[in-house]
Amino acid sequence: MNPQLLRHLWSLVDRSQSSQLLAMDDNGLVHWLLEQFTVQQPINQDETDQLSRYIRTKLPLIRDLAQGG
Repeated sequence: MNPQLLRHLWSLVDRSQSSQLLAMDDNGLVHWLLEQFTVQQPINQDETDQLSRYIRTKLPLIRDLAQGG
């Protein structure tokens, strides 16, 4: 996956409100992050699929960061 996309995703996670990230179920959180991401940086379907899979593997880390923030 493109390092620029990864940096953008983690920046988005960092800027998001912790309470909002923690309030969503897994599917809702993946969908919300993808939606927020593509509003700021349009990506093609292949990149969307890759990013979706990546987010799913990182959900525990995203929730841990949100709890700490």
